[in-house]
Amino acid sequence: MPRALITGCTGQDGSYLTELLLSKGYEVHGLKRRASLFNTDRVDHIYQDLHEKNLRFTLHYGELTDGSCMATLLYDIRPDEVYHLGAQSHVRVSFDVPEFTTDVVATGTLRILEAIRRTGVKTRFYQASSSEQFGSTPPPQSETTAFHPRSPYACAKVYAHNITVNYRESYGMHASCGVLFNHESPRRGETFVTRKITRAAAHVKLGLQKKLYLGNLDAKRDWGYAPDYVRAMWMMLQQDEPNDYVIGTGEAHSVRDFVEAAFARVNLDWRDYVEIDPRYFRPAEVDYLLADATKAKKDLGWEPMVTFSQLVNIMVDADLAEVELKMRGGAEAVRLVEE
Repeated sequence: MPRALITGCTGQDGSYLTELLLSKGYEVHGLKRRASLFNTDRVDHIYQDLHEKNLRFTLHYGELTDGSCMATLLYDIRPDEVYHLGAQSHVRVSFDVPEFTTDVVATGTLRILEAIRRTGVKTRFYQASSSEQFGSTPPPQSETTAFHPRSPYACAKVYAHNITVNYRESYGMHASCGVLFNHESPRRGETFVTRKITRAAAHVKLGLQKKLYLGNLDAKRDWGYAPDYVRAMWMMLQQDEPNDYVIGTGEAHSVRDFVEAAFARVNLDWRDYVEIDPRYFRPAEVDYLLADATKAKKDLGWEPMVTFSQLVNIMVDADLAEVELKMRGGAEAVRLVEE
């Protein structure tokens, strides 16, 4: 039974990757931060299947700011594969907390790589790099495109990417970087623009919200479906030799396109509900990201399965179902109180 360790296990990508690895017979160990609130919503359903499906899944407390913790976990678990997905991943927030972002994203990656080197654990390492690293570099962007980061988050990711390459070349580690372009799902955090849009569409449709406030509607992104992208992560670590790969659909859409598609799904005209709020503009904008994933398609045989329109519909439908369920639950609670 292969064994994997996932940082960022309770996030969007981590939860989908956990499901994928468990379906392939892995023993999965996840890293979660110690917090005063439960933050395991995205993986709670897995616990319900553990005994019935004979799955092996364990969560461990740990922080990417604690190198000794990472070394201990690696030594105790001895994973065959390490998927490093943990980060402070909100680009706009990184301008407000640049030091914390850098400590977690950049130095956190170094701590894991150094822990692997010092413990001598033989493992394959995946680094979650980001399309934000390209910043203002003209599209399309591929593995040979120069980085020009435009946020503290992107700068930290460039360091994490480069230090992974350095450890691969210096110490012969099987370490690969996946430069993933924007990938979304119903599990996307509610502060990210795509989920903010789809939740608003659902709330407006059901009469629970009147306006949606956004920043730059002209920014273009290459948006894909998160489960497609975690499949690419796994495929990278199955290669005989480590390498770096750009993962994306090769199709870009503006934020305006996303808004229009989301509101159209609920038969509304977005222009009646969306207003621009300067607070949501970044100090340095990234205007146009478009992936050239030729290498991944050729070497890995990877292809995205979900289109842009399908992605928007999946997210809007999920948010509609969630809001309707909460409304029914609230009505039932009121009825019980009245009785």
